[in-house]
Amino acid sequence: MKKSERRSGGAQEHRVLVIDDEPDIRELLELTLAKMGLGVDSAGSIAEAKRRLREARYQLCLTDMRLPDGEGLDLVRHIAGLAGDIPVAVITAHGSAENAVAALKAGAFDYVSKPVGLEQLRALVKSALSLPELGAAAQEGQPLLGTSAALRQVRDTIAKLARTQAPVHICGESGSGKELAARQIHALGARRERSFVPVNCGAIPDNLMESEFFGYRKGAFTGAQEDRGGFFQAASGGTLFLDEVAELPLPMQVKLLRAIQEKRVRKVGATQEEPVDVRLISATHQDLAARVEARAFRQDLYYRLNVIELEMPPLRECREDIAVIAAAILERLRAQSGQPAARLSPAALAELQGYDFPGNIRELENILERATALSGQEEIKPEDLRLQPAVSHEGAEGALEGPLPAYLDRVEREAIMSALAKTGFNRTAAAKLLGVTFRALRYRMQRLGIREPE
Repeated sequence: MKKSERRSGGAQEHRVLVIDDEPDIRELLELTLAKMGLGVDSAGSIAEAKRRLREARYQLCLTDMRLPDGEGLDLVRHIAGLAGDIPVAVITAHGSAENAVAALKAGAFDYVSKPVGLEQLRALVKSALSLPELGAAAQEGQPLLGTSAALRQVRDTIAKLARTQAPVHICGESGSGKELAARQIHALGARRERSFVPVNCGAIPDNLMESEFFGYRKGAFTGAQEDRGGFFQAASGGTLFLDEVAELPLPMQVKLLRAIQEKRVRKVGATQEEPVDVRLISATHQDLAARVEARAFRQDLYYRLNVIELEMPPLRECREDIAVIAAAILERLRAQSGQPAARLSPAALAELQGYDFPGNIRELENILERATALSGQEEIKPEDLRLQPAVSHEGAEGALEGPLPAYLDRVEREAIMSALAKTGFNRTAAAKLLGVTFRALRYRMQRLGIREPE
Protein backbone atom coordinates (compact mmCIF):
# COMPACT_ATOMS: atom_id res chain seq x y z
CA MET A 1 0.00 0.00 0.00
CA LYS A 2 1.37 3.41 -0.94
CA LYS A 3 2.06 5.95 1.76
CA SER A 4 -0.46 8.37 0.30
CA GLU A 5 -3.18 5.70 0.64
CA ARG A 6 -2.46 5.30 4.34
CA ARG A 7 -3.07 8.97 5.09
CA SER A 8 -6.33 10.03 6.61
CA GLY A 9 -8.60 12.28 4.59
CA GLY A 10 -11.25 12.11 1.94
CA ALA A 11 -11.38 12.89 -1.72
CA GLN A 12 -10.43 16.53 -1.12
CA GLU A 13 -7.09 15.63 0.46
CA HIS A 14 -4.16 17.62 -0.94
CA ARG A 15 -1.54 15.46 -2.61
CA VAL A 16 2.12 16.31 -3.05
CA LEU A 17 4.64 14.63 -5.35
CA VAL A 18 8.21 14.58 -4.00
CA ILE A 19 11.01 13.92 -6.53
CA ASP A 20 14.51 13.25 -5.15
CA ASP A 21 17.01 10.46 -5.76
CA GLU A 22 18.25 10.43 -2.14
CA PRO A 23 16.07 8.11 0.01
CA ASP A 24 16.91 9.92 3.26
CA ILE A 25 15.78 13.29 1.91
CA ARG A 26 12.64 11.75 0.42
CA GLU A 27 11.77 10.22 3.78
CA LEU A 28 12.35 13.51 5.62
CA LEU A 29 10.13 15.38 3.19
CA GLU A 30 7.45 12.67 3.29
CA LEU A 31 7.31 12.73 7.11
CA THR A 32 7.18 16.54 7.21
CA LEU A 33 4.38 16.73 4.66
CA ALA A 34 2.46 13.87 6.27
CA LYS A 35 2.49 15.72 9.61
CA MET A 36 0.84 18.62 7.76
CA GLY A 37 -2.02 16.27 6.85
CA LEU A 38 -1.02 15.90 3.22
CA GLY A 39 -1.00 12.85 1.01
CA VAL A 40 2.47 12.13 -0.37
CA ASP A 41 3.82 10.17 -3.32
CA SER A 42 7.49 10.09 -4.19
CA ALA A 43 9.72 9.41 -7.18
CA GLY A 44 13.46 9.02 -7.61
CA SER A 45 13.75 10.15 -11.23
CA ILE A 46 12.16 12.35 -13.86
CA ALA A 47 10.79 9.34 -15.72
CA GLU A 48 9.07 8.01 -12.59
CA ALA A 49 7.75 11.50 -11.80
CA LYS A 50 6.20 11.82 -15.26
CA ARG A 51 4.51 8.45 -14.78
CA ARG A 52 3.10 9.57 -11.42
CA LEU A 53 1.82 12.78 -13.02
CA ARG A 54 -0.05 10.76 -15.66
CA GLU A 55 -1.67 8.52 -13.04
CA ALA A 56 -2.78 11.05 -10.41
CA ARG A 57 -3.57 14.72 -9.84
CA TYR A 58 -1.31 16.66 -7.48
CA GLN A 59 -1.64 20.08 -5.87
CA LEU A 60 2.14 20.55 -5.55
CA CYS A 61 5.39 19.04 -6.85
CA LEU A 62 8.63 19.35 -4.89
CA THR A 63 11.69 18.37 -6.91
CA ASP A 64 15.44 18.29 -6.45
CA MET A 65 17.49 20.20 -9.01
CA ARG A 66 19.80 17.30 -9.88
CA LEU A 67 18.30 13.92 -10.77
CA PRO A 68 19.79 10.75 -12.32
CA ASP A 69 18.07 11.19 -15.68
CA GLY A 70 18.07 14.98 -16.01
CA GLU A 71 17.67 18.35 -14.33
CA GLY A 72 14.82 19.50 -12.14
CA LEU A 73 14.39 22.34 -14.61
CA ASP A 74 13.37 19.79 -17.24
CA LEU A 75 10.54 18.69 -14.96
CA VAL A 76 9.54 22.31 -14.26
CA ARG A 77 9.22 22.94 -18.00
CA HIS A 78 7.37 19.65 -18.54
CA ILE A 79 4.77 20.47 -15.89
CA ALA A 80 4.43 24.05 -17.17
CA GLY A 81 3.57 22.58 -20.56
CA LEU A 82 0.76 20.45 -19.17
CA ALA A 83 -2.80 21.69 -19.27
CA GLY A 84 -3.02 21.86 -15.47
CA ASP A 85 -1.73 24.54 -13.10
CA ILE A 86 0.39 22.51 -10.66
CA PRO A 87 2.88 24.68 -8.73
CA VAL A 88 6.41 23.27 -8.70
CA ALA A 89 8.95 24.09 -5.99
CA VAL A 90 12.64 23.32 -6.56
CA ILE A 91 15.27 22.23 -4.03
CA THR A 92 18.59 23.87 -4.89
CA ALA A 93 22.11 23.52 -3.50
CA HIS A 94 22.92 25.99 -0.72
CA GLY A 95 24.15 29.30 -2.08
CA SER A 96 23.32 28.40 -5.69
CA ALA A 97 21.68 31.67 -6.61
CA GLU A 98 22.01 30.97 -10.35
CA ASN A 99 20.02 27.74 -10.08
CA ALA A 100 17.31 29.43 -8.02
CA VAL A 101 16.92 32.24 -10.56
CA ALA A 102 16.94 29.75 -13.46
CA ALA A 103 14.18 27.73 -11.78
CA LEU A 104 12.00 30.80 -11.25
CA LYS A 105 12.51 31.92 -14.84
CA ALA A 106 11.50 28.44 -16.02
CA GLY A 107 8.18 28.78 -14.19
CA ALA A 108 8.84 27.33 -10.73
CA PHE A 109 6.53 28.54 -7.97
CA ASP A 110 9.42 28.98 -5.51
CA TYR A 111 12.61 27.34 -4.30
CA VAL A 112 14.13 26.09 -1.06
CA SER A 113 17.85 25.61 -0.41
CA LYS A 114 19.66 22.61 1.06
CA PRO A 115 19.90 21.79 3.86
CA VAL A 116 16.12 22.11 3.82
CA GLY A 117 14.79 24.25 6.67
CA LEU A 118 11.53 22.65 7.78
CA GLU A 119 9.88 25.92 8.81
CA GLN A 120 10.69 27.44 5.44
CA LEU A 121 9.42 24.30 3.72
CA ARG A 122 6.12 24.38 5.64
CA ALA A 123 5.62 28.06 4.75
CA LEU A 124 6.30 27.32 1.08
CA VAL A 125 3.88 24.39 1.02
CA LYS A 126 1.09 26.34 2.74
CA SER A 127 1.58 29.21 0.30
CA ALA A 128 1.50 26.93 -2.76
CA LEU A 129 -1.61 25.10 -1.57
CA SER A 130 -3.45 28.38 -0.98
CA LEU A 131 -3.21 29.41 -4.63
CA PRO A 132 -6.68 30.03 -6.05
CA GLU A 133 -7.88 27.91 -8.93
CA LEU A 134 -6.71 29.38 -12.22
CA GLY A 135 -10.27 29.98 -13.42
CA ALA A 136 -11.32 31.51 -10.11
CA ALA A 137 -8.39 33.93 -10.17
CA ALA A 138 -9.39 35.12 -13.62
CA GLN A 139 -12.89 35.93 -12.33
CA GLU A 140 -11.67 38.36 -9.67
CA GLY A 141 -12.08 42.09 -10.23
CA GLN A 142 -9.66 43.62 -12.72
CA PRO A 143 -8.58 47.14 -11.71
CA LEU A 144 -6.50 47.45 -14.91
CA LEU A 145 -9.26 48.65 -17.21
CA GLY A 146 -9.16 48.55 -20.98
CA THR A 147 -9.57 46.27 -23.95
CA SER A 148 -6.54 47.32 -26.01
CA ALA A 149 -4.07 44.62 -27.03
CA ALA A 150 -1.42 46.11 -24.73
CA LEU A 151 -3.68 45.99 -21.66
CA ARG A 152 -4.92 42.49 -22.44
CA GLN A 153 -1.33 41.28 -22.64
CA VAL A 154 -0.50 42.93 -19.31
CA ARG A 155 -3.48 41.26 -17.62
CA ASP A 156 -2.54 37.85 -19.04
CA THR A 157 1.03 38.26 -17.79
CA ILE A 158 -0.17 39.34 -14.34
CA ALA A 159 -2.34 36.22 -14.07
CA LYS A 160 0.72 34.06 -14.75
CA LEU A 161 3.01 36.00 -12.41
CA ALA A 162 0.47 35.68 -9.60
CA ARG A 163 1.00 31.90 -9.61
CA THR A 164 4.71 32.08 -8.79
CA GLN A 165 6.82 33.60 -6.03
CA ALA A 166 9.43 34.85 -8.49
CA PRO A 167 10.64 38.43 -7.97
CA VAL A 168 9.05 40.71 -10.55
CA HIS A 169 10.41 44.01 -11.83
CA ILE A 170 7.80 46.37 -13.28
CA CYS A 171 9.08 49.04 -15.62
CA GLY A 172 7.29 51.84 -17.38
CA GLU A 173 6.87 55.59 -17.45
CA SER A 174 5.78 57.54 -14.39
CA GLY A 175 2.04 57.31 -13.83
CA SER A 176 1.55 54.22 -16.02
CA GLY A 177 0.10 52.09 -13.19
CA LYS A 178 3.12 50.13 -11.90
CA GLU A 179 1.87 49.98 -8.31
CA LEU A 180 -1.61 49.03 -9.51
CA ALA A 181 -0.09 46.10 -11.41
CA ALA A 182 1.92 45.05 -8.33
CA ARG A 183 -1.23 45.10 -6.19
CA GLN A 184 -3.02 42.96 -8.78
CA ILE A 185 -0.21 40.37 -8.77
CA HIS A 186 -0.54 40.23 -4.98
CA ALA A 187 -4.37 40.08 -5.04
CA LEU A 188 -4.44 37.12 -7.45
CA GLY A 189 -1.71 35.11 -5.73
CA ALA A 190 -1.19 32.84 -2.76
CA ARG A 191 -0.35 35.78 -0.45
CA ARG A 192 -3.56 37.72 -1.10
CA GLU A 193 -4.77 37.33 2.52
CA ARG A 194 -1.57 38.90 3.90
CA SER A 195 -0.13 42.41 3.76
CA PHE A 196 0.92 44.33 0.68
CA VAL A 197 3.56 46.83 1.83
CA PRO A 198 4.52 49.59 -0.66
CA VAL A 199 7.80 51.44 -0.08
CA ASN A 200 9.00 54.55 -1.94
CA CYS A 201 12.76 53.97 -1.92
CA GLY A 202 13.46 57.52 -3.08
CA ALA A 203 11.72 59.11 -0.07
CA ILE A 204 13.75 57.44 2.73
CA PRO A 205 16.83 59.29 4.07
CA ASP A 206 20.02 57.27 3.58
CA ASN A 207 20.80 57.14 7.32
CA LEU A 208 17.40 55.56 8.07
CA MET A 209 17.42 52.97 5.27
CA GLU A 210 18.61 49.95 7.25
CA SER A 211 16.37 50.51 10.28
CA GLU A 212 13.33 51.20 8.06
CA PHE A 213 13.83 48.03 6.03
CA PHE A 214 14.98 45.58 8.73
CA GLY A 215 13.82 47.13 12.02
CA TYR A 216 15.88 47.77 15.14
CA ARG A 217 16.39 46.62 18.71
CA LYS A 218 15.79 48.76 21.75
CA GLY A 219 18.86 50.87 22.50
CA ALA A 220 20.41 50.35 19.05
CA PHE A 221 20.71 54.13 18.65
CA THR A 222 19.52 57.32 20.29
CA GLY A 223 15.74 57.36 20.28
CA ALA A 224 15.34 53.58 19.89
CA GLN A 225 13.22 53.13 23.01
CA GLU A 226 11.64 49.83 22.01
CA ASP A 227 12.04 46.98 19.55
CA ARG A 228 10.52 47.75 16.20
CA GLY A 229 10.07 45.77 12.97
CA GLY A 230 10.83 47.13 9.52
CA PHE A 231 9.26 46.78 6.10
CA PHE A 232 10.31 43.14 5.82
CA GLN A 233 8.59 42.23 9.09
CA ALA A 234 5.48 44.23 8.15
CA ALA A 235 5.23 42.30 4.89
CA SER A 236 5.75 38.90 6.54
CA GLY A 237 3.83 36.28 4.57
CA GLY A 238 2.84 38.93 2.03
CA THR A 239 4.38 41.16 -0.62
CA LEU A 240 6.98 43.92 -0.32
CA PHE A 241 6.73 46.43 -3.18
CA LEU A 242 9.88 48.50 -3.72
CA ASP A 243 8.89 51.50 -5.80
CA GLU A 244 11.65 53.60 -7.41
CA VAL A 245 14.16 50.87 -6.48
CA ALA A 246 16.80 52.55 -8.66
CA GLU A 247 17.13 55.21 -5.95
CA LEU A 248 18.54 52.79 -3.36
CA PRO A 249 22.08 53.81 -2.33
CA LEU A 250 24.80 51.24 -3.04
CA PRO A 251 25.44 50.29 0.65
CA MET A 252 21.73 49.45 1.05
CA GLN A 253 21.76 47.46 -2.17
CA VAL A 254 24.34 45.10 -0.62
CA LYS A 255 22.17 44.51 2.45
CA LEU A 256 19.05 44.00 0.35
CA LEU A 257 20.83 41.45 -1.84
CA ARG A 258 21.79 39.39 1.21
CA ALA A 259 18.23 39.52 2.56
CA ILE A 260 16.88 38.24 -0.76
CA GLN A 261 19.46 35.45 -1.11
CA GLU A 262 19.36 34.21 2.49
CA LYS A 263 15.69 35.04 3.20
CA ARG A 264 16.90 36.35 6.56
CA VAL A 265 17.40 39.85 7.99
CA ARG A 266 19.15 41.28 11.03
CA LYS A 267 17.64 44.17 12.93
CA VAL A 268 19.90 47.11 13.68
CA GLY A 269 21.52 46.38 17.05
CA ALA A 270 20.72 42.64 16.95
CA THR A 271 23.29 39.84 16.95
CA GLN A 272 21.12 37.17 15.31
CA GLU A 273 19.36 37.06 11.96
CA GLU A 274 15.70 36.14 11.73
CA PRO A 275 13.92 34.41 8.82
CA VAL A 276 11.61 36.46 6.62
CA ASP A 277 9.00 35.26 4.14
CA VAL A 278 8.14 37.99 1.65
CA ARG A 279 7.62 38.19 -2.06
CA LEU A 280 9.51 41.06 -3.68
CA ILE A 281 8.10 43.19 -6.47
CA SER A 282 10.12 46.21 -7.59
CA ALA A 283 9.47 49.08 -9.97
CA THR A 284 11.14 52.14 -11.43
CA HIS A 285 10.58 54.56 -14.29
CA GLN A 286 14.32 54.57 -14.95
CA ASP A 287 16.28 52.19 -17.17
CA LEU A 288 17.68 49.84 -14.53
CA ALA A 289 20.03 48.12 -17.00
CA ALA A 290 21.52 51.53 -17.85
CA ARG A 291 21.97 52.20 -14.13
CA VAL A 292 23.92 48.94 -13.91
CA GLU A 293 26.10 50.02 -16.83
CA ALA A 294 26.75 53.33 -15.07
CA ARG A 295 27.76 51.39 -11.90
CA ALA A 296 24.96 53.10 -9.98
CA PHE A 297 23.13 49.81 -9.40
CA ARG A 298 24.63 46.44 -8.50
CA GLN A 299 24.47 43.88 -11.28
CA ASP A 300 23.91 40.95 -8.89
CA LEU A 301 20.96 42.70 -7.26
CA TYR A 302 19.58 43.59 -10.70
CA TYR A 303 19.52 39.90 -11.68
CA ARG A 304 17.80 38.92 -8.41
CA LEU A 305 15.10 41.59 -8.70
CA ASN A 306 14.60 41.35 -12.46
CA VAL A 307 13.87 37.62 -12.62
CA ILE A 308 10.71 38.38 -14.60
CA GLU A 309 10.03 41.78 -16.14
CA LEU A 310 6.61 43.32 -16.68
CA GLU A 311 6.43 46.45 -18.84
CA MET A 312 3.49 48.79 -18.38
CA PRO A 313 2.44 50.54 -21.61
CA PRO A 314 2.07 54.35 -21.64
CA LEU A 315 -1.47 55.68 -21.97
CA ARG A 316 -0.77 57.12 -25.44
CA GLU A 317 -0.41 53.51 -26.69
CA CYS A 318 -3.85 52.62 -25.29
CA ARG A 319 -5.92 55.52 -26.62
CA GLU A 320 -8.97 53.30 -27.16
CA ASP A 321 -9.03 52.65 -23.40
CA ILE A 322 -9.17 56.33 -22.39
CA ALA A 323 -12.99 56.44 -22.44
CA VAL A 324 -13.47 53.54 -20.03
CA ILE A 325 -10.60 54.66 -17.76
CA ALA A 326 -11.94 58.21 -17.65
CA ALA A 327 -15.45 56.95 -16.83
CA ALA A 328 -14.08 54.89 -13.93
CA ILE A 329 -12.13 57.90 -12.59
CA LEU A 330 -15.20 60.13 -12.78
CA GLU A 331 -17.27 57.51 -10.98
CA ARG A 332 -14.66 57.34 -8.21
CA LEU A 333 -14.67 61.13 -7.89
CA ARG A 334 -18.48 61.03 -7.66
CA ALA A 335 -18.31 58.46 -4.84
CA GLN A 336 -15.76 60.56 -2.96
CA SER A 337 -17.65 63.84 -3.28
CA GLY A 338 -21.23 62.59 -3.03
CA GLN A 339 -22.13 64.89 -5.93
CA PRO A 340 -23.78 63.79 -9.19
CA ALA A 341 -21.32 62.16 -11.58
CA ALA A 342 -19.84 64.40 -14.26
CA ARG A 343 -19.56 63.12 -17.81
CA LEU A 344 -17.31 64.00 -20.69
CA SER A 345 -18.79 65.70 -23.70
CA PRO A 346 -17.95 64.00 -27.03
CA ALA A 347 -15.63 66.91 -27.88
CA ALA A 348 -13.83 66.64 -24.52
CA LEU A 349 -13.36 62.90 -24.91
CA ALA A 350 -11.98 63.42 -28.43
CA GLU A 351 -9.51 65.97 -27.07
CA LEU A 352 -8.35 63.54 -24.38
CA GLN A 353 -7.94 60.76 -26.93
CA GLY A 354 -5.72 63.05 -29.01
CA TYR A 355 -3.52 64.09 -26.09
CA ASP A 356 -0.17 62.34 -25.47
CA PHE A 357 -0.35 62.23 -21.63
CA PRO A 358 3.32 62.57 -20.60
CA GLY A 359 2.11 61.83 -17.05
CA ASN A 360 -0.02 58.86 -18.16
CA ILE A 361 -2.96 57.68 -16.01
CA ARG A 362 -1.91 59.81 -13.05
CA GLU A 363 -2.08 62.91 -15.26
CA LEU A 364 -5.51 61.85 -16.56
CA GLU A 365 -6.72 61.57 -12.95
CA ASN A 366 -5.41 65.06 -12.15
CA ILE A 367 -6.96 66.56 -15.31
CA LEU A 368 -10.40 65.08 -14.58
CA GLU A 369 -10.31 66.01 -10.90
CA ARG A 370 -9.46 69.60 -11.80
CA ALA A 371 -12.04 69.71 -14.59
CA THR A 372 -14.76 68.39 -12.28
CA ALA A 373 -13.94 71.02 -9.66
CA LEU A 374 -13.73 73.92 -12.11
CA SER A 375 -16.65 73.02 -14.35
CA GLY A 376 -19.44 72.87 -11.80
CA GLN A 377 -21.58 71.30 -14.53
CA GLU A 378 -22.68 67.75 -15.19
CA GLU A 379 -20.89 67.78 -18.54
CA ILE A 380 -17.17 68.47 -18.89
CA LYS A 381 -16.31 70.50 -21.99
CA PRO A 382 -12.93 70.80 -23.76
CA GLU A 383 -12.17 74.18 -22.17
CA ASP A 384 -12.58 72.60 -18.71
CA LEU A 385 -9.74 70.15 -19.38
CA ARG A 386 -7.07 72.86 -19.77
CA LEU A 387 -4.68 70.47 -21.49
CA GLN A 388 -1.08 71.55 -21.87
CA PRO A 389 -0.30 72.28 -25.54
CA ALA A 390 2.34 70.11 -27.18
CA VAL A 391 5.80 71.64 -27.04
CA SER A 392 6.91 72.77 -30.49
CA HIS A 393 10.58 72.65 -31.35
CA GLU A 394 10.15 74.79 -34.46
CA GLY A 395 11.97 78.10 -34.22
CA ALA A 396 13.86 76.99 -31.13
CA GLU A 397 16.84 79.10 -32.13
CA GLY A 398 14.80 82.27 -31.87
CA ALA A 399 13.20 81.21 -28.58
CA LEU A 400 16.44 81.42 -26.61
CA GLU A 401 16.56 84.72 -24.77
CA GLY A 402 19.49 85.54 -22.55
CA PRO A 403 22.24 83.19 -21.30
CA LEU A 404 21.67 79.43 -21.61
CA PRO A 405 21.72 78.70 -17.80
CA ALA A 406 19.02 81.31 -17.19
CA TYR A 407 16.94 79.95 -20.08
CA LEU A 408 17.20 76.37 -18.77
CA ASP A 409 16.28 77.51 -15.26
CA ARG A 410 13.22 79.24 -16.68
CA VAL A 411 12.13 76.11 -18.57
CA GLU A 412 12.73 73.93 -15.49
CA ARG A 413 10.76 76.34 -13.27
CA GLU A 414 7.82 76.30 -15.70
CA ALA A 415 7.81 72.50 -15.83
CA ILE A 416 7.90 72.20 -12.03
CA MET A 417 5.22 74.82 -11.49
CA SER A 418 3.00 73.11 -14.09
CA ALA A 419 3.39 69.73 -12.35
CA LEU A 420 2.72 71.26 -8.94
CA ALA A 421 -0.39 72.98 -10.25
CA LYS A 422 -1.68 69.71 -11.73
CA THR A 423 -1.18 67.88 -8.42
CA GLY A 424 -2.47 70.56 -6.06
CA PHE A 425 1.10 71.17 -4.86
CA ASN A 426 1.50 67.52 -3.81
CA ARG A 427 5.28 67.26 -4.20
CA THR A 428 5.36 63.45 -4.17
CA ALA A 429 2.82 63.24 -7.00
CA ALA A 430 4.54 66.09 -8.86
CA ALA A 431 7.88 64.29 -8.67
CA LYS A 432 6.33 61.17 -10.23
CA LEU A 433 4.67 63.28 -12.91
CA LEU A 434 8.04 64.87 -13.78
CA GLY A 435 9.86 61.53 -13.72
CA VAL A 436 12.26 62.51 -10.91
CA THR A 437 12.61 61.43 -7.31
CA PHE A 438 11.04 63.33 -4.43
CA ARG A 439 14.55 64.17 -3.23
CA ALA A 440 15.56 65.57 -6.62
CA LEU A 441 12.40 67.69 -6.86
CA ARG A 442 12.95 69.10 -3.38
CA TYR A 443 16.52 70.06 -4.33
CA ARG A 444 15.40 71.73 -7.57
CA MET A 445 12.65 73.67 -5.77
CA GLN A 446 15.15 74.95 -3.23
CA ARG A 447 17.63 75.92 -5.96
CA LEU A 448 15.01 77.78 -7.97
CA GLY A 449 13.38 79.37 -4.91
CA ILE A 450 10.00 77.69 -5.44
CA ARG A 451 8.01 77.66 -2.21
CA GLU A 452 4.65 76.20 -1.27
CA PRO A 453 1.95 78.91 -1.20
CA GLU A 454 0.81 79.87 2.28
